[in-house]
Amino acid sequence: MDRKQVVQVIVALFFISLLLAPAAIKQFQEFRVDDTPANLEEIISRYGFYLQEATEEFGIEFTHVRPELDDKIEHINPQIASVGASVSVADLNNDGLQDLYFTNSEYGEHNALFVNRGDGTFDERAEAMGIANVNREGTGVSMGAIWGDVNNDGYDDLFVYKWGRPELYLNQEGNEFIQATDQAGLPEWMNANTAVWLDYNNDGYIDLFIGGYYHEDVDFWNLTSTRIMPDSYEYATNGGRNYLLENRGDGSFVDVSEEAGILETRRWTLAAAAADLNGSGYPDLVLANDYGVDEFFLNKGGDRFENVSEDAGIGFIPKSGMSVAFGDILNQGELSIYITNISEAGVLMQGNNLWVPSRQSTEELPKFRNLAGNMGVDIGQWGYSGRFVELNNDGNLDLYVANGFVSDEPNTDYWYDYTKVVGGNRNVIIDADNWPAMNGRTFSGYQTNKIWINDGAGRFREVSAAVGGDLDLDSRSVAYADLDNNGSLDIIVANQNGPATVYRNLIDESRNWISFRLEGTRSNKSAIGATAILHWENHQKKQVVSGGDAFSSQSQRPLHFGLGNSSGVEKVEILWPSGNRQIIDNPAVNKMHTIIEPTDS
Repeated sequence: MDRKQVVQVIVALFFISLLLAPAAIKQFQEFRVDDTPANLEEIISRYGFYLQEATEEFGIEFTHVRPELDDKIEHINPQIASVGASVSVADLNNDGLQDLYFTNSEYGEHNALFVNRGDGTFDERAEAMGIANVNREGTGVSMGAIWGDVNNDGYDDLFVYKWGRPELYLNQEGNEFIQATDQAGLPEWMNANTAVWLDYNNDGYIDLFIGGYYHEDVDFWNLTSTRIMPDSYEYATNGGRNYLLENRGDGSFVDVSEEAGILETRRWTLAAAAADLNGSGYPDLVLANDYGVDEFFLNKGGDRFENVSEDAGIGFIPKSGMSVAFGDILNQGELSIYITNISEAGVLMQGNNLWVPSRQSTEELPKFRNLAGNMGVDIGQWGYSGRFVELNNDGNLDLYVANGFVSDEPNTDYWYDYTKVVGGNRNVIIDADNWPAMNGRTFSGYQTNKIWINDGAGRFREVSAAVGGDLDLDSRSVAYADLDNNGSLDIIVANQNGPATVYRNLIDESRNWISFRLEGTRSNKSAIGATAILHWENHQKKQVVSGGDAFSSQSQRPLHFGLGNSSGVEKVEILWPSGNRQIIDNPAVNKMHTIIEPTDS
């Protein structure tokens, strides 16, 4: 047998073993913290923080509505229309306050923009600023959004990716947005579930990667065929096309996907993230693919990408990749990669992946080892989004994972019918008409989100029941932002077909922190791709300014570092996309620093 056949046999045997041993698996899924402190003061003392639900207090009122699709697939509409709830963060008017944008996914339903007033409340301004009415009939519906300064004018612009026609809105000095889709050179139609900004060639303008999920020929409101599903549960190759669009510098883009080398496969891409993972100075791409293997594209000097997935150790076991996040979890100046998958007790236990850099890594070929099991973050549930975030300011990155697929009639289950289909041959699984009707049944629903805190010694502990945040809605997108500029990162969750949730992070105020807002000059104005390495008390931590990551989300752009009880920082080293290297010695703690890239180095 060849390697592919061997992997298929292993996966099949693994799947069978899980069906035979549900009790053994269930003990992992149902592990919960059972020593919840009796009062808030004790909780914060023990864990360093508490997530207090404060959606109404902040003035955030938004409910996501899922799309109603063609009648031909009405019988499985809840599972096909299971995505689209997204949240992204930006300071759109440069007032030093983080604003929130939520997407909706039904024709006629408006997206929402909540502008931070600075007094602990928000003002909904999407319609007034021209970015509410995005889901117009015939143009498709929103799946997510990312912010970035396309034209380097100092204000973040908005890109909305859709099942349909992508949209670009240019920011007019924080006062309104002008639609610039027609002249932007975007795809006419695609079924995208992810997008990320990156300056792949370091020319000072942010470029755009968009990941396709369903094939771009599929119009969900006017289906010509029901043969729209994956052609394999493990090695599907009929997904949507991925795009790499190069920024021309005038607000328009040109498709360079083929010459850049990212059109090798048609995976079902659900999430993408970009960062320089080998120290070359150029951002690489990691893709979480459903129904198959994940992919790692190494940037070869800003000219093209090389798919090194299997050689790097990442892309050889097929799973259901749904989210990508980077984090320096060991404070060693190296980024690990977290990719969520599906775990359902007694049915399917893929486990999440935590790819930690191997000692065998080189600049030519970074290599990774999956240490999710060793570090205690493998057994989640239907993990749509996984995000590293500094929750308790102790200096170690923690992990928030959003769970839940379709919550419908309680005490019902669609899994049995689902497994009958995905175990069939290509002609069975590919045709939606063969899929049994859901009939209001729940499909991995009513799951709680997970919070793993990092002990700094290589292990994580799940504490959601103790520290709040154990939401049991069908959560999709998770972002963090310091909404009140008090040095703690608050959590924003977009829930599928349900209300958004915002948590105020009540943190142990004895712990110190430091933040950096970076602004490029020779590099792109948003500083996307810039790396900051913080040095303190024989520790170092690396963070990268992100252009979008996890699943259908984007967190605040300023970089936040917890310091624990440390009262000072030795230095911060900034590696700009332009190649500039900047060092700031002894920056003051417990404040946000604005760092502007020098123009003379």
